[in-house]
Amino acid sequence: MRSILHKKALRFVFGANVISMLGSGMNAAAVAWYILQATHSEIALGTFAVLQTIPAMLMLPFTGVLIDREDRRRLVMWLDALRGLIILTVAILAFQHRVHLWQLYLMNTLVAAGFWMFWPTITALIQELTPGEEFVHANTFLLAGIQGGWLIAGAIVGFVYNHIGLGGVLLIDASTYVVSFLCYFGVRKGRHVVPRPAELHADFMAAESALDRFVRELREGLQFLRVRPNLMLLGTTWALFLGAMMTAVVVTAPLSDQVFHAGAVGYGWFNGGWGTGAFLSALFAPQIIAAIGARRSIAVSMGLLAICMTCAPLAPVLALAVLVYGIMGWARGINSVAMNTSIMEQVPPHFMGRVQNTFYFVGTSLQIVLALLVGAVAQANLVAGFSIIGMVYAIGMVSAIWPVKAAVPAGDVRVVEGKNPSQSHRDTESIDALK
Repeated sequence: MRSILHKKALRFVFGANVISMLGSGMNAAAVAWYILQATHSEIALGTFAVLQTIPAMLMLPFTGVLIDREDRRRLVMWLDALRGLIILTVAILAFQHRVHLWQLYLMNTLVAAGFWMFWPTITALIQELTPGEEFVHANTFLLAGIQGGWLIAGAIVGFVYNHIGLGGVLLIDASTYVVSFLCYFGVRKGRHVVPRPAELHADFMAAESALDRFVRELREGLQFLRVRPNLMLLGTTWALFLGAMMTAVVVTAPLSDQVFHAGAVGYGWFNGGWGTGAFLSALFAPQIIAAIGARRSIAVSMGLLAICMTCAPLAPVLALAVLVYGIMGWARGINSVAMNTSIMEQVPPHFMGRVQNTFYFVGTSLQIVLALLVGAVAQANLVAGFSIIGMVYAIGMVSAIWPVKAAVPAGDVRVVEGKNPSQSHRDTESIDALK
């Protein structure tokens, strides 16, 4: 694991994620709390969650090709710069007491557009920078960085919000994007694009228009998935996990406000509990995955999430509910490391953008339905809202353990659990198998 930290590029990537997640975690908590206090409506929070998915639905089918074509470091830097500028603009409005809900919704939508492109890009970049045998450790460090920042954010946002207000929180978030940008700037010099196998004759490629090439590459990503049922099932589990996790914002703030009457401080405790659990999971993820395998790790963590999400609103005291959130954060951490590692092992680098975006597209489609449903149900019965999210996690557990026979395309080199995952970089599949 120490070999990961010896790589300068990865140190910069992990440092950037700690800083950026500190700001993003504070932003998400502060904006959600501001909307709840301004509207006293779980439906408004549901609308807030749905707006995060609109840019994803429009962008995800197409940006995967861009991620696989372009320098992923430069893409991340552009995304950081644009998101930081948007948040800084709204922070200035908040300081002038001129911010309105529609501006927060618009900010959330635009920042989410960058978010949905950022995460597939950063995962692909880490796969590109990491030796195959270190995938588990790289994903563990990524999780530790993300959740370390989220932990700090969750621990302080509820306590500082009443003192610095929405504008102060947004200003902190904007400044973290500046630091993140500088970290990615130091990853390496020059432009670097992941090499791809020669797929078509040069004369055929020369005859293609830009649109024809784009459509062909988009189709190839879908075909790559179609002949790999194991990977499709993993993507189904990932989509269920993503949809449920992103919908939790609809019920967490009302849990603090309505059940425990703890206000913003209670909301800070819930975020801190979740972040603590996720951060601590990084200490055990490699050992757990090595002991029981990635697939069982995913199934167990999804089962824990299902049970804890259903039980959280039934806790008799705030401290116990925060502990339940800590267990959910721990399960979320194990789940993320196992899933990301499995995807990296099974998908060649030049397909990572397209494959991940397909999974994210399905997950965000589910989130639209869940956010609206959970918001409407939680308005009448908060416990029922939590139970719906728990049920989605339970379905994800079933999909994680569902038996399926893998179809092996001719010429494909596949990874067997326990073998060296660096072999997954060898994609000898011909273009005929993709057509």
